[in-house]
Amino acid sequence: MVTARSLDSLRLTRPELAVFVSGVASMGLEILAGRMVAPQFGSSIYTWGSIIGVFLAALSYGYHRGGRRAATRATNARMARLFLLTAAYVAGLILVGDLLVRSTAGLPLPGRFASLPAITLLFGPPTYVLGYVSPYAAELSAKDGLGEASGHVYAVGTVGSIVGAFATTFVLVPSLDVDAIAFVFGALAVATAVVLVRPDIDSDQAAACATVALFLVAAAGSGAVGVSVEGRVVYETETAYQELRVVDLGDRRTLYLDGQRHSAMDLDDPYRHVFDYTRYFHLPLLMTDDVDRVLFVGGGGFTGPKRFVRDYDVTVDVAEIDPEVVDAAERYFALEESADLNVYTVGGRQFLRETNRTYDLIVLDAYRKDKVPFELTTVEFFRLAKSRLSADGVLFANVISAPTGPASQFYRAEYRTMARVFPQVYGFPVSGGGAVQNVELVATRNATRLTEAQLLARNERRDVGIDLASEIRHYRPPPATDDVPVLRDDRAPVDSLLDPMVGQRYVVQEANGPPETDGPPETDGPPETDGPTAGNASRHSPPAGAGSPPTGSSPPPAVRLPAVTRSEPVPAASRPERRGRVTVRP
Repeated sequence: MVTARSLDSLRLTRPELAVFVSGVASMGLEILAGRMVAPQFGSSIYTWGSIIGVFLAALSYGYHRGGRRAATRATNARMARLFLLTAAYVAGLILVGDLLVRSTAGLPLPGRFASLPAITLLFGPPTYVLGYVSPYAAELSAKDGLGEASGHVYAVGTVGSIVGAFATTFVLVPSLDVDAIAFVFGALAVATAVVLVRPDIDSDQAAACATVALFLVAAAGSGAVGVSVEGRVVYETETAYQELRVVDLGDRRTLYLDGQRHSAMDLDDPYRHVFDYTRYFHLPLLMTDDVDRVLFVGGGGFTGPKRFVRDYDVTVDVAEIDPEVVDAAERYFALEESADLNVYTVGGRQFLRETNRTYDLIVLDAYRKDKVPFELTTVEFFRLAKSRLSADGVLFANVISAPTGPASQFYRAEYRTMARVFPQVYGFPVSGGGAVQNVELVATRNATRLTEAQLLARNERRDVGIDLASEIRHYRPPPATDDVPVLRDDRAPVDSLLDPMVGQRYVVQEANGPPETDGPPETDGPPETDGPTAGNASRHSPPAGAGSPPTGSSPPPAVRLPAVTRSEPVPAASRPERRGRVTVRP
């Protein structure tokens, strides 16, 4: 009898179910909003602040309007109508959401507010409609007294929001793409509407539910097309960190993360440097005399690690936080792990903190134009990195910024921060001029500063497998840094420093080709975060403790490359003789 009474107390009435589902849907849509707008506007603190503000404003206005109407209009049938309106709007998001995001990107707004129109247009209306549910449910509540009824509604709605937050974050986002997640919430809204009008559903209500359901299914089905304006989509998925797509166009395969190009591979020559900035990875070999072990923080398409393992007798470790990126690189970008190439799915800072290895070169390739993990930019991080470098070790950082002008703030702040830790820091803008571009920073433990002429001379004498004369001529003197902060763990205003770059074209220099400005490849690796996330389980056992290999579903079938596939190693004829250990003298 006690058990039956307990179970009965847990059973939700129809108004309570409506409140619970509205909490699930509103929080799920809020998280989904971040994934939808990130490819166009990034995921900075300004973007997330706008998302939270719009959702709170829309819910508040819905609560207000619903409260005024609840006494005369609150019925289960009207709440069902609210859920059908929400589902119909979600179906519209699936159909034209991306188009609306792109169309609002050109509005003449300051960078900090650039995402606000898109977020308001896409998610303001359905969130406002969901706001009606709570006051309607409070009016229909069987609880005695206004206080008990409203408190119960708040509690049930909050529990729904908690469920929506955790389910979206830990189940839906790692498993489904954006359109599929939107479909889940739309279907949940339709199902709730049906429950609210049963068992007395009439023909009009049944027709409305069926129409919205069909619209939702049609919208979800229309998005399953493997073609984009960038080329043919051969693979796409939604990872725990970002949207990932692999796109083929002609003889080039490109990795897109959150809609932005991050790495490219020539299908006929998988080891060729497609983007010029990856050639600069070899520049530190002219600044140190002995390179035995190299660490890349950020993998992406693994252009640098693959080339280093092929060209030099070195061991390369890669800290890549996103396991899905590693799987895509193995299947579509000719990544093959070996005794010389070890991949760890762990945050870069965590890896450096836990490892006891010493590196001769650390390549930091985890920044993007609109999303920079601040924990990889601070004095404390660079001190940690320096402690893992050999006595003559070098740190290389691929920074996205302008070298001069207002949009250069992040580059100059990073330069000033690195100079607090390393005796010498060098800057090499890749494209020249004052446009937003890749700017390569090289920091050395050696206190002797090398001139451009000395580097050119070393390039003539040393056989590092690539002629770096043109890259060396991009050598620039130290920038002015008096007006930018030193970045620290307790104060690293990275988003403010990146803000002047919003809306500016990012110029990408192609290796042996002209610069491009349409959807640039921001880094060869994805954004890094540091903390106890799903991606922090190491692929191998890290040098000093780590987690288990990631588990999950098998990756999709590989697409055959003209020169290399996942299961087929690069033909021996295409592998030049390795140069042996990189030991060179001035």
